[in-house]
Formats: sequence, C-alpha cells, structure tokens
Amino acid sequence: MNAAQLAAHGIPGQFRLVVLPDPEPGPDEVVVQVRACGLNRLDLWLEEGALPIRVQLPKIPGSEISGEIITAGANVSGWRTGDRVAIQSNLFCGSCEFCLAGEESLCLKGELLGIHQDGGFADKVLAPARSLVGLPESVDFKTSAALTLAGSTAMHMLTNRAQVQPGHWVLVIAGASGVGSAAIQIAQQLGAHVIATASTEAKRELALRLGAAHVVHSSDPSWPAQVRKITDKRGVDLIIEHVGGAILEQAFDCLARGGIIVTCGATAGRDVRLNLWPFFVKQHRLVGSYGRSRADLTKTLDWAANGRLKAAIDAIFPLHETPAAFARLRDRSVLGKIVIAP
Repeated sequence: MNAAQLAAHGIPGQFRLVVLPDPEPGPDEVVVQVRACGLNRLDLWLEEGALPIRVQLPKIPGSEISGEIITAGANVSGWRTGDRVAIQSNLFCGSCEFCLAGEESLCLKGELLGIHQDGGFADKVLAPARSLVGLPESVDFKTSAALTLAGSTAMHMLTNRAQVQPGHWVLVIAGASGVGSAAIQIAQQLGAHVIATASTEAKRELALRLGAAHVVHSSDPSWPAQVRKITDKRGVDLIIEHVGGAILEQAFDCLARGGIIVTCGATAGRDVRLNLWPFFVKQHRLVGSYGRSRADLTKTLDWAANGRLKAAIDAIFPLHETPAAFARLRDRSVLGKIVIAP
C-alpha cells in the first residue's frame, strides 16, 4: 500500500512517501480501504513532536478516517466486505468500567489512531472492529472524514459534557476551525444564540454562514467586552473552547453567573492562571472534554445524513501532497477542514 510517513519531527517535519506491505487483520480487527482522512491539529502536534506522550517514528498520521472494509479477522461479526464505515479515532478497549458504561472517551487503556498506531494517510488502515461506525448512505466519504473527529468532538462537548437549552447564549471560540465550525451548527440547531470568535474577515463570514448570530474579532484585545455587550452585559451560558492559554483565561470574562466553559484543546498553551474569587463567587464551571463515545459519533453522522450538520471543507489534497496539506493547516488560514483523499 502507499502511505505518507512522518520520519522525523520538526516544523515542518520530514515526510516520506513509501510503499508498505498491506496490513493483515488480527482476529478482532478489520482492514479498511481509506477513501478520505481529515487533517487535524493533533497531526500538527505529532509533526512537531509536541505531544505529551512518546511516539515511535516512523508513523503514518491521520485520525479522521472513512472508507470501505476490505478484509476482516476471524472473530469479527456484523460487518461485511464493502461496508462503508467511519473509524472512531480514540481507540478503546471495550472492557474497562468506562467502556462498559458507554463512556469510551474515558477508557483506561485508550489510544489514538494515527498516534499510537498507524493512521489514515495511506491506501489502507488497520483498526479494531469495535471502533467502526456504519456510514449512512447519504453521507459521502469526504464529509465523514471532515466530521468524524472534529464534528464528534463538538457533539461530545455540547450534548455530553454540557447540555444546551433553547435560548441559551453559546460562545464558540475559533468558529472557523474544525471543532468550531461544527459547534456553531450544533448549538444553533439546539436552539442557542451563537456568538463566535474569528481572526479574519473570511473566517468571520464562514461563521455567519454556518449559523452564528454574532462574530467578534479575536485579534481585538477587547473581544470579551464585545461578547458582554452583545449579551447586554449578562455574559454567555456556555463557551466551547479548544485553544487554551490566554484565550481560556479571557473566556472567563465572557461567562454569565453559573456559566460553563467546556475545553478540549491547548493549542495556545497548556498552563493557565485562574482567579479563584470570581470563579467561585459566580459559580462558574470549567469542564474538560476528550474525544467522543460511539454514541457521539453515531449522532454526528446521523445529523450529517439528515442535513442538520454540514462539513465545512476548505481543501482536498491527494496523498502525495500530504506535506503541503500540513503546511496549509500550519499557516492558520484554513476555513473549516482539510481532507486528504488517497
């Protein structure tokens, strides 16, 4: 099979296009023909060597995979050759207390596809059968790849880690990102009034097209004051945050009393300061969110199938242009998602 391997960390990293033996499935595994694979911020952290886990190189990145089953192991049931599937990127054991409760994102033995094991920037990928979700007929492979990780992450944040009620004010940080573009749509569909942040006019226009009622310019240091002005000084009920660093610190200035910040990322920094006085006086909540459950991924694809959630795809690259795709994501001009189609 053809694959794009990361051979050495860096900014940019060293990639090489290689031909490798086809993977062979174990008893509980399947081999999937990759039709599309989304590019994620997680892939940039892998490229840079910035993940807080040890990764053995060379490695095939790519976590947001859709395709068709080619072969299945001896113990696999319920799936057939040719079935259209998405693969859950946070791999789970299926037997720990959290998996048995349907909370696979908390798996005690969890691993990441494209990080701990080779991912989808290749013709074929090996995956546990328990990580497969059937792809609805009306959802094409590229749409699935653009939503499988980022979209289901947003779904997990908005319907599992917090619950949006009609009439709530929801602030989505970086509304033109993969997570942000999905979060705007999900919150709006749930009846919320959505405010998004954006750093450029093009990103602002995308956020508005996706359903944001207001967009504030994150390049303006006064953006939290703008959010409070929009809400008549009340603040927002929920913030979907995935940037970290100073942005997370500023987000607390946007919260209404009793408000919640759900955070799932740390692109701008993992260390933040917290002023405890307003935190407990206003009874704020800071909630961590990681990955998704199978229920979240299934719901995301179902929403895509019935038109409630659309993939915001910026560009599609062939496999041999994987380094160029990484460069495009790195320069922060992407509107939505980049997809690689082997």
